[in-house]
Amino acid sequence: MNETLRSRTRVVVTGLGAVTPAGQTVEEFWDSLVGGRSGIGPITMADPTDFPCKVAGEVREWDPGRWIERKAARRMARFSQFMVSAAAQAIGDANLDLGAEDLDRAGVLIGNGGGGYPDIQDAAKTLFERGGMKIDPLYLARSLGNMAGAQVALQFGLRGYNGTIVTACAAGTQAIGEASMVIRSGRADMVLTGGCEAGISELGLAGFSVMRALSTWAGDPAKASRPFDLERDGFVPCEGAGALILESEEHALARGARIYAEVAGFGCTNDAFHVVAPPEDGAGAARAMAAALRDSGFDPGAVNYVNAHATSTPLGDTAETNAIKRVFGEGAYGLKISATKSLIGHGLGASGGMETVATVKTIETGTIHPTVNLEHPDPSCDLDYVPNEAQRADVRVALKNSFGFGGQNSCLVLARYEA
Repeated sequence: MNETLRSRTRVVVTGLGAVTPAGQTVEEFWDSLVGGRSGIGPITMADPTDFPCKVAGEVREWDPGRWIERKAARRMARFSQFMVSAAAQAIGDANLDLGAEDLDRAGVLIGNGGGGYPDIQDAAKTLFERGGMKIDPLYLARSLGNMAGAQVALQFGLRGYNGTIVTACAAGTQAIGEASMVIRSGRADMVLTGGCEAGISELGLAGFSVMRALSTWAGDPAKASRPFDLERDGFVPCEGAGALILESEEHALARGARIYAEVAGFGCTNDAFHVVAPPEDGAGAARAMAAALRDSGFDPGAVNYVNAHATSTPLGDTAETNAIKRVFGEGAYGLKISATKSLIGHGLGASGGMETVATVKTIETGTIHPTVNLEHPDPSCDLDYVPNEAQRADVRVALKNSFGFGGQNSCLVLARYEA
C-alpha cells in the first residue's frame, strides 16, 4: 500500500447497482459488456423522424415496480426511478442493514445532467396547448435535477450529507469523487453515489442534433457507437443509472462488509477553452488525470487499465488519446483501455455511474470488457483499446475518465483493496 493511502481515511466500495440498456442489474450489465453484446437499438421512446439520429441505448421493458413501491414510482421522473432502483440494488449488494445504521451519517451524492427532459417537454406542450394551470402539480417535484438524490434519500431514510452534481457528462464520476471527499473529511460514514439520466425525447434529440453531436449511423444499430474507429461520426444517446455504496474503511470493516475496491484518488479540472469542444491536445483532461494520480499517491506506471470517456466523436476520442499520452508518455502504449460507451451509448450524467461500476467489476474479476466496433483503426488513436474481444488482465489500479460540456473533466483512481 502506498503511503498516501496509509496516512488518511480510506474510502472503499462495498455495494454496486446498475440499470442500463445492456442489463437492469449489475450481473446482467457486466455479462453483456464482457460478451460484447450491445444494448443499442432503434429509438422507440421518441419519434426520430425529423432527426438524423435514429438509434439509442434505451432501458427496454422498464418496470420500476421491481424495485420501488408503485405509488412512490408514479411520483418520480424516469431518471429518478432508475437511480432509486440502482440504489436499492447497491444497498442490497452491500448487505446494509439500514435499521442498524446511524442514518444521520449516511449521505447521498448523485450526478445528473439534464433532469426530467421528457417531463419538461410534456409540461411545455401542456402550457402552450392547454394553459399553465393544466400542468401536472408534481411537474417540478419530478423534473428538477436534484430529485434523483432527493428520492434516494427519501426512499431509504438517508438523512446525512446530500447533494447533486450537474457537470454534464462528467457528473456521475465527479459525484463519486466528491462522495469520497465527503467521507475523507469525516462528514459521513457512508455515501450512496453514482449518476443517472433519462433524456431520450424529442427535446433531447433536438438539442443534440442541432449541435451535430449525435451519430447519423444508418446501418445495424449495434454498430453505431464506434469509439476510436475511423468511421465514428458522433455519440449515441443512452439512459440509465449506476450506483455505488462508498464507506470509510473503518466503518466497512466494523460491520464485516465485503470490499470490492478502493477509491484512491480524484481529480477535477476545467478546460477553460470552449463551451462544447475539448482542446485537441487534451490538456485539461490530462490535468484532471494527473491530479487524480497525485491524490492517490500512485505513479502513472502503477496504472494497468483506463476506462475511457470515449464518446465516439471525432474530436473527443482523439483528444482523450492525446491526454493519455501526455500523462503516461511512452507508458501509454502499454495500457489497456476500453470504452463502455461502445456497448451502451453515452448516458451523459449517468455515464460515470455506469462506467465506474464496470471499472470496479474489471478490478474484481480480472477481465477487461472490449471496445466493440473498432474495425478501422484511426491513426490518431493508436493505443491498445482492447478491440472487439474481452481480455484477461491483473488490474490492480485503474483510471476512470469523464469529460463534459463546459470543459468539465473528472477522473477517479480505483485500486484493488489491500488491508
